[in-house]
Amino acid sequence: MTKNGDHSAAGAQNGHSCCAPATTRAEATDSHPMTVAAGPAVNSESSPEFSFDFVTAGGPFDMGDPFGDGHPADGEGPRHRVDLTEFEIATTSVTNDDFARFVADTGFVTTAERLGTSAVFAMLLETNPGARAHVLGQAPGVPWWVEVSGANWAAPEGPGSTIDDRRDHPVVHISWDDAQAYCAWSGTRLPSEAEWELAARGGLKGRRYPWDNRLLIDGEWNCNIWQGEFPTANTLDDGFIGTAPARHFAPNGLGLFNTVGNVWEWCADWFARDYYQRSPQSDPRGPDTGDKRIMRGGSFLCHDSYCNRYRVAARSSNTPDSSASNIGFRVVGGAL
Repeated sequence: MTKNGDHSAAGAQNGHSCCAPATTRAEATDSHPMTVAAGPAVNSESSPEFSFDFVTAGGPFDMGDPFGDGHPADGEGPRHRVDLTEFEIATTSVTNDDFARFVADTGFVTTAERLGTSAVFAMLLETNPGARAHVLGQAPGVPWWVEVSGANWAAPEGPGSTIDDRRDHPVVHISWDDAQAYCAWSGTRLPSEAEWELAARGGLKGRRYPWDNRLLIDGEWNCNIWQGEFPTANTLDDGFIGTAPARHFAPNGLGLFNTVGNVWEWCADWFARDYYQRSPQSDPRGPDTGDKRIMRGGSFLCHDSYCNRYRVAARSSNTPDSSASNIGFRVVGGAL
């Protein structure tokens, strides 16, 4: 593992190999039936209570990668000036407790629950051996991702697993569509990609991470990513094999926690590799159309030998119906 922050595009040549896979549902079998039902309507008249706070951000900043760290296919350049209208963003990603209140209030059924499966990082099944009986197959080209029947936000590793000891962790197995439903209920919205990056930088200019350009400070880890040899051996130097609590590690200069590592966070925008070449300077909102939505921040699976995307400039994307054990979201207050 590179510990001095000396990254290059070479570390990302495998594309999205350790990022969350797109939805590719296996066919149902007699032993693993796949149930698909329409989710209930969301009651947007509720008055939900949140366990997170909002901070205010906005103004001009330089968006994009100033170091040449990114994979060309991600379109992290050119670096460009962006001016953002003031907005409020949550200091943490949405937690299991937050999402549980939403489900209790609305009866909402997530994409993973409706489809009957979701993507789980294989090593996480070691904590729940019984879930191996529910593995339907491996994701194409990325054998460390397995499709598990019954895996969802409330059973992150499949049948027999729970969130009882992870109430303050980010909710995972959340599709973009699920995040939109939560926003409709809570009177919030997903951040634009530009809003997310400005807030993630925490007021620092031209830095690789929310705290500095070096990955470790005084030998200490500042985020939840992979240490060791990916994907076979994790030394757990940061203390976690999976997600960390949403308020773990020090916040950035704006007070936001875990803007890199831990879980990927959905943004509102469609993804386009060349968008930075044509985006407006004021309040960019992404392309008008697309087939994938932006994800930002990286996750506990990021490692510089496969996925150097635990940087504030890093971009990734996935289909709106995709869910996995490292995908969550953060919200912004108010309408666009």
